[in-house]
Amino acid sequence: MKTAKITLLLCLVTLLSYGNVSTKEKEALKALYTSTNGDLWRTSWDFNKPVQDWHGVVVKDDKVIELNLEFNNLRGTLPDAIGDLVYLKHINFFRNKISGGIPATISNLKSLETLNISFNMLSSALPNEIGELKSLRKLKLFMNTINGEIPSSIGQLTNLNSLELYNNQLTGELPSSVGELVNLKEMLLSSNKLSGKLPSTIANAKELKKLSVFDNNFFGTLPNSICSLTQLEELVISDNAFYGKLPNAMANLVNLKVLLLGNNDFKGELVQLKEQLPELVQFDFVNMNSEGVIVTLDEEDDN
Repeated sequence: MKTAKITLLLCLVTLLSYGNVSTKEKEALKALYTSTNGDLWRTSWDFNKPVQDWHGVVVKDDKVIELNLEFNNLRGTLPDAIGDLVYLKHINFFRNKISGGIPATISNLKSLETLNISFNMLSSALPNEIGELKSLRKLKLFMNTINGEIPSSIGQLTNLNSLELYNNQLTGELPSSVGELVNLKEMLLSSNKLSGKLPSTIANAKELKKLSVFDNNFFGTLPNSICSLTQLEELVISDNAFYGKLPNAMANLVNLKVLLLGNNDFKGELVQLKEQLPELVQFDFVNMNSEGVIVTLDEEDDN
């Protein structure tokens, strides 16, 4: 009888310690702790306490729905087991020292709405499986050294409204599938090694307010279709290899507040364009090749 009471007491202690969070989720959290040197975190986890009391872990209805571990000195790689946290809605690992890459098992997180691993040391290419995060609204991976190409599967993230991949080592062309991101409001891709033409399909993102691709290797003329993005407030395309005449319909972008075109090889006189954009507060076209003529319609077909 005494043994039975002790066993019951231990079971009760375990229940109180972990609540009803599944064993699989608990093990996944422990795997994250181990692979990122949890003992060195600024705020570590006490496994003797309930999961909901672990720093940065949000539990709702006995399910782990958020991980907020920004500025917490995570060092190491993300484990495959992170894919077992299938109820996660938000991951915030901002400003740590996570290296390696994003595990392909991330595709299991069908409810994920925010993925922020910015200001870390990620270096591996983005997995194709990232396109399976159909609920994702914010993808923030800026200030890493992520290499490889942006996978075309990115176009499957049709609920995405913010794509922030700037300051990485991304190469290749911007896939035309970005045209599927019809809810996108921000696309920030500056300071990478992206090349090729800016896809005309980008014009499908009618809600786009910020488009920044400066400091890359993009070339060619701007697609005429970009002029249909009438919600644009910031267009930053400086420090690339764009050339030719700007589309005449640029004057349609009446909400532009920031227009930075410098260090390309555009031709034409931009004074009239500036006058037609009354909201402009920042306008730069330094090092442009001006021939003293009014901007006219770019003859090159949209890519």
